[in-house]
Amino acid sequence: MKLTIWGAAQQVTGSMHLLQTDNYSILIDCGLDYEKGTYQEENQYFPFDPASIDLVILTHAHIDHSGNLPTLLRMGFEGQILCTSPTADLAELLLLDSVNIFLGKQNRKLRSKRGFAGPQPLYLQKHVMETVSRFVTISFNKPFKINGAIELTFIPVGHLLGAAAVILQVIENGITKKIAFTGDIGRKNYPVLIDPQPLPQVDYLVCESTYGGRLHTTDTTLQEKLIETINETCIKSPGRLIIPAFSIGRTQSLVFTLNQIFSKGLLPPVQIFVDSPLANFATDVYRKHHELVNEEAKEFYKTKGDEFEFENLIYVHDRKESQSVSNYLEPCIIISSAGMLEGGRIQDHLYYNIQNYYCTILFIGYCAKGTLGDRLLRGDPIIRLRNRDLMVYASIKKTDLLSGHGDHNDLVQTVKQQDRQILKKVFLVHGETKSMSALATALTDEGYTVTIPEKGEEIIL
Repeated sequence: MKLTIWGAAQQVTGSMHLLQTDNYSILIDCGLDYEKGTYQEENQYFPFDPASIDLVILTHAHIDHSGNLPTLLRMGFEGQILCTSPTADLAELLLLDSVNIFLGKQNRKLRSKRGFAGPQPLYLQKHVMETVSRFVTISFNKPFKINGAIELTFIPVGHLLGAAAVILQVIENGITKKIAFTGDIGRKNYPVLIDPQPLPQVDYLVCESTYGGRLHTTDTTLQEKLIETINETCIKSPGRLIIPAFSIGRTQSLVFTLNQIFSKGLLPPVQIFVDSPLANFATDVYRKHHELVNEEAKEFYKTKGDEFEFENLIYVHDRKESQSVSNYLEPCIIISSAGMLEGGRIQDHLYYNIQNYYCTILFIGYCAKGTLGDRLLRGDPIIRLRNRDLMVYASIKKTDLLSGHGDHNDLVQTVKQQDRQILKKVFLVHGETKSMSALATALTDEGYTVTIPEKGEEIIL
């Protein structure tokens, strides 16, 4: 059995791992690589023949894990894609949104440069719909026979609705081997999502390392942080709180937490706008798969109703409604995408409010280096938006309390569930080099054998 790490090797994005037996090839995840700049050059070609892949297994819907599936099909993959049911629904939304982003980028270049002829989008809507037709959904914790020698089990890991670790049991030459791919590991007590479930004992573990060497804030709770920020921005002063949030996952957890705060009467009523069509669709997916939310959310539903609906909450739909939010003169909270401020309706709200002394922009997620969000977080006094230089007068704040990733201690605990006498090796992926090194050191100190594979490195298991 051979494992090749083709993506998220010593970097965060582009998850893609190839597991090969004598006569079967499985690709675990097929994400977009955002690390090197232009998405076309990094993602339009594969280091293997897509037609040679028999099966794809998808851990969860985020684009850095699912985003290049339509390209794989376009280039010749003919097999099925196994995932959980929520992952199938959310991946469809995100992949269609990617098409819109690709086309938007192309149109902007066409407008800015006469005669511009390329590059073309990675894929179109028809390729996404073909991809969706290949999804075969599998329930959590129910072994699924792929063939006579390979069995798959999905284990819930939090992080996102439907997110799963992949457990593969492979019989080769009469010997049974087990390998686990964690996907992205969530954290305990996260709003709406269930806690990560312990992984069964395996022989090999491919583990994410996003937060290696870093710990989440523990001196305050999410509710306390939001109450403090809303009170300062919208109650004590007539301001507006703008929260850039990823449409799928982060927005739903944020809305539920706000629902808890206002339903308990912990703050006076404040108007809240959720301005993201994608978030609206994703929230319906969360309602559809309500049996998979955590017990706290289920109990709230029983006693107080829909976690994602409450008084003074408005879901904005079309562009006209979005523009009208800018004319709302009372204190308010605006939740909009994209989380890193790179495109989306959030840029409209930023444009009209970045020079407003009474505005606070609260970041609740990671912003990649070079993004507009990153520039604001590092304290740039001027930003350029819509061909205008704008002074930054708004207050810029951030919190990691809504990060969907487990921190260093969570990652260490995930590995420590494994008997070090049985677990032969841990392979670290999906993290910056500094994070991987910190996690590798901690795990080595615990007695585990750890490797940080390079891209394309072949490993015989």
